[in-house]
Amino acid sequence: MAGILERAFSSRGGQAVAARLGLPEPPVLRRGRTLPEGPIVAAALAGSSLVPDTLALLGLAAEPALLDDGPEPPAYPGRIGAVVVDARGLGRIEQLEGLRAALRPALRALEASGRVIVVADAEATGLEASAVLQALDGITRTVGKELRRGATANLVRVTPGVAPDDVASTLSFLLEGRSAFVDGQSWTVSARAAAVEASAMASPVAAQRPRDGREGLPAPLDGRIVVVTGAARGIGAQIATVAARDGAIVVCVDMPAAGEALAALANGLHATALQLDITAPDAGERIAAHVISRYGAGAQIHGIVHNAGITRDKLLVNTDAQRWAQVLQVNLAAQLRINPVLLDGRPGGLADAGRIVGVASTSGIAGNRGQANYAASKAGVAGLVRAMAPDLSGRGITVNAVAPGFIETDMTAKIPFVQREVFRRTNSLGQGGQPVDVAETICWFLDPASGGVSGQVVRVCGQNLVGQ
Repeated sequence: MAGILERAFSSRGGQAVAARLGLPEPPVLRRGRTLPEGPIVAAALAGSSLVPDTLALLGLAAEPALLDDGPEPPAYPGRIGAVVVDARGLGRIEQLEGLRAALRPALRALEASGRVIVVADAEATGLEASAVLQALDGITRTVGKELRRGATANLVRVTPGVAPDDVASTLSFLLEGRSAFVDGQSWTVSARAAAVEASAMASPVAAQRPRDGREGLPAPLDGRIVVVTGAARGIGAQIATVAARDGAIVVCVDMPAAGEALAALANGLHATALQLDITAPDAGERIAAHVISRYGAGAQIHGIVHNAGITRDKLLVNTDAQRWAQVLQVNLAAQLRINPVLLDGRPGGLADAGRIVGVASTSGIAGNRGQANYAASKAGVAGLVRAMAPDLSGRGITVNAVAPGFIETDMTAKIPFVQREVFRRTNSLGQGGQPVDVAETICWFLDPASGGVSGQVVRVCGQNLVGQ
């Protein structure tokens, strides 16, 4: 029955019926390393130069944003690709008018898959300033829900002392198609630790990476070793693929049962494969030993992506101890055993200025019926990265997590059609995300230039209408 419904709604007539039911065809999202087609416009509400200086560092020109300061809003001569508003320094309620004045003309002119980016302070002093700071979050999330044609809105909070090179990777990510399914989100960027400067040097194993004709593209991970667990298929395979595209030497890790798919992926990416049960007590030691055996005694890991995960869904009243423990062991406890091993300074472990990335879920943020064990494990991932980040900042190591929403995978394809269509539609972009959307966000975390982003959980959910 589900197959019949899906085929019917996929037909031309079915699409017309869906549109009448309020289910229009979702927009095609701009993805990849693609910038907006139209100009980028910028406004500084309190005189800050952070945004134009950062755009200039990225080699991007910014035009002055038009302001709605008359009886009718001014009109741009054509479609604009993005509006970036620097709202730092706002502390009074009446100053929020400046954001409205900058956004109103821009929203009317925004192109398909355009971008709205608000940059604000991460800290405030006083009651009114604190209220204004939170108001910026409410405005940005609301704008994200009002936008159409695949456009997104996000808020970047910055701490005192942040410089353009601290913010550049975040603005680049948000402007490009890499952030296609990140909408209505906010996170904090801080000044990068001094140890991050060491990561700018060429990797000692860079020469070992086979060249594949992509030299014209940026390669922020060039020659750096990135370990991806659960890499054989789905989101994990896409993480490995995008990391390799960005120049990484990838170690693909998965269960022995997935050995054939794992080997095929690794061969295609000029990567190495490690068949490993990550819940094994010596999993961390075996990862480090693999790195040394394949890349030499001086090799160290730049980043590890804890992507491996399982579901064992049942209502809590029907969940036995085995089903509960399996999910928590794979999705959460394995990371707690592996991380300390790779952080203890051993050969083949994580280098200073390295990256740890976990995969949480919107289920861990908002809960989900029948997934108490899964929600516990994914909420635990979010708590883990927030707790680890301050302790590792002195080494320049960042710890972050992505929280995917509804992503089109083999697993979600098994959900009954009507339920699946509801999941797809209940976000601001009106569709499910793709595995590449999760991978692009993770590789932004992995970028050496993203050293100012740590302890953050970024949802890749199209502004799914659950949780916050």
